[in-house]
This record gives sequence, C-alpha cells and structure tokens, in this order.
Amino acid sequence: MIKNTLFLFLAFLLSACTFQEEVSLTPEQQQLSPQGESTETIDKPELIVHFIDVGQADATLFEYSSDGIDYRILIDAGNWNRTDVLDYLEYNNITHLDILIGTHPHADHIGQFDQILMTIDVGEVWMSGEMVASDTFSRILDAIESSGVNYHEPRAGDTYDIGPLVLEIVNPKKLTGDVHKSSISLRAVFGDVAFMFTGDAEHETENEIINKNLEVESTFLQLGHHGSNTSTSSEFLKAINPKVAIYSAGSGNSYGHPHQEVIDRVLSNEIALYGTDIHGTIIVRTNGRNYDISLEKTNLNENKQSNRTDNTIACINLNQASLTEIEQIIHIGENRAADVIALRPIKSLDELTTINGIGPARLADIIEENKACIGGE
Repeated sequence: MIKNTLFLFLAFLLSACTFQEEVSLTPEQQQLSPQGESTETIDKPELIVHFIDVGQADATLFEYSSDGIDYRILIDAGNWNRTDVLDYLEYNNITHLDILIGTHPHADHIGQFDQILMTIDVGEVWMSGEMVASDTFSRILDAIESSGVNYHEPRAGDTYDIGPLVLEIVNPKKLTGDVHKSSISLRAVFGDVAFMFTGDAEHETENEIINKNLEVESTFLQLGHHGSNTSTSSEFLKAINPKVAIYSAGSGNSYGHPHQEVIDRVLSNEIALYGTDIHGTIIVRTNGRNYDISLEKTNLNENKQSNRTDNTIACINLNQASLTEIEQIIHIGENRAADVIALRPIKSLDELTTINGIGPARLADIIEENKACIGGE
C-alpha cells in the first residue's frame, strides 16, 4: 500500500539579480489576447512557469531558485501515448522534480508519470487519492511503488511553503468518488503574483471552491478542463478575477476545446487569453511583482533526436457518429450504441455511466482507449 506522508519544505530567503524580457505578439495573437502586464525590468529570484504544448493534454512546469537551491514542480504530465513532457524536461536540463502533481488520474493528465519516475529524480508525488481502473493508472501506481518516491494526498486548506513559492490547496476537501470533482486544485503564490489550477474541475466544484472562504483571486487562471464549457463559470471567473487566462488544448482537437462560449466569457471580461493550440508553449516569468509572457513554438526534433511516438486514434464523436461507428468503442455493442444515441446531446463522457452495464471501470477503459470524444450536438 502507498502511505500518505507529509512532505515538509524549508522557506528560503530571496536573493537579488535582474533580467529583462519583452512580450512580442503577432497581430493574430494581439487580436486574440489583449496585452497583459508590463515589460519592465524585473529582479531575481524569478519564477518561470512553462505551460507546455502537449496537445490535447496538460503539463505545467514551475522552475525557480532561491538561496542557491533549485526548485522544480510539475503539475500534470501529458498524455499516455506520447513522450513530449519527458522530452521537454530533458531538453531544458531538468534532472530533479521536487513535486510531481497529478490533478486527477485520467490518462491525459498523468500519462507520462511512469516515464518521468524512471528517468528523473522525483522528491514526492501528489495525487487526489481517487482510483480508476485503467492500464495507465495501474502502471503509474506500480512506478510510484517501485521508485520508492514519497506519496501525498493534499486537501483543501493545506498550505505548503516551498522556498519563495506557496502552494495553497483549494480542492478537494475529501474524496467524492468522481475524479473531476476531486481534482487537485491549487493556488501557487509567488510574491504578489498568483496562479490558479483546477485540473478538470467543473461548475459544481468551482462553486464549492469559491464558497470555502479560501483566498482564490489570482493573476493567472488555467482554464479548467482544457477550456470546456463544463468549467470556468461566470461566477468562478469573477471570483478568480484573473488578468490572464491560459488553456491547454490540441490544435483542431475533436472535442472543440476551448469552447466558444468560454472564449467569449473570458474576452468580454477583458482578460488576456492564450492557448497552447495557437501559441505553442507559453512561458511566464515573474519576480513576484511584475510578469512577462513569451510564446514559443518548440520543435524538439530540430534540436535533439526524439523518441516521441504519437499513437493518436481516430475520434468517434458520440454526438454525430452512426450506430455502427459507436459500436467500435470498447464495451459498447449494438444495444449500448443505441443508448448512446438516445443520450444526445452528450456533454461529458461521464454521462456514459447512466447506460446500463457501463460503470466507473468500463468508463475508465473507454477513456483509456481514447477513441470516444464529445463534439457538437
């Protein structure tokens, strides 16, 4: 059994250096996103946050140093059928992670945990504690066990001082049995600049977060669930009050992420919007007072030999596919395919559990297969 352990960190004093960088947007990017804060000279210690372009998945790297100590934290680790997160870490000479956080156990968020644990020195793994019956999840549990890494399940209200960075957990308070509702959601605070991450938490969970009487206002918001309309409610957006919103999604993805209503909601509130599908990897640098944003289209294959394999399977849109097409999905035969069609419009794959014979374990297999998707009605 994996035992929960409380991973304690020492706070270190800030050191002083300087750097200067300007944000340069193309006309297309300026049309999408009003310019954010400052291009002023900012002092070290600096926090660098990499919103890594990993297609229809999630991975965000925090990188900073203080008092001669380097800190590295990774939130989510891309999809199970690729190696792009590990490639990015290696390309940026990341040989140690203090914390590896999986917001929830779906394969597009924890997909490369095992690769990372086998290759990079990891101090501690944080997960929600929710379980799914998938090959990816089982493989990652085995990697955690075999690596001997410390394991921890943070809960709402917990606060962790990690050098000059503070991690404030805002969800979950307890396990719910639903991986989205139990998504680890946290506020990362570096001086006066804060970043909010909610994994795939949806509207109900967002309401619970803002009703917990915890500090949630943040400079940066990573849009929940890849910019899906299941997340980022008007009330949540108002409570977070971000200056910048960032989402992670694959270009031309079959889910339609980010959904237009979310984009409209963000832009109507005069919030700068960036997405990995358009801007590639998005890098934020801050000294805790000011921040700069740089946009990169990283092609690792131009710089090093990559062993990336992309086994993307053709998507079967549950809202548009024929009966015969839907039958190709694991655990769905002719009768269940008819039940799927009767459910339309389907807004989330989780709705498949309302069909007789599809429980959490079979839903996990369907998600793992990566064949079923949700598109327009």
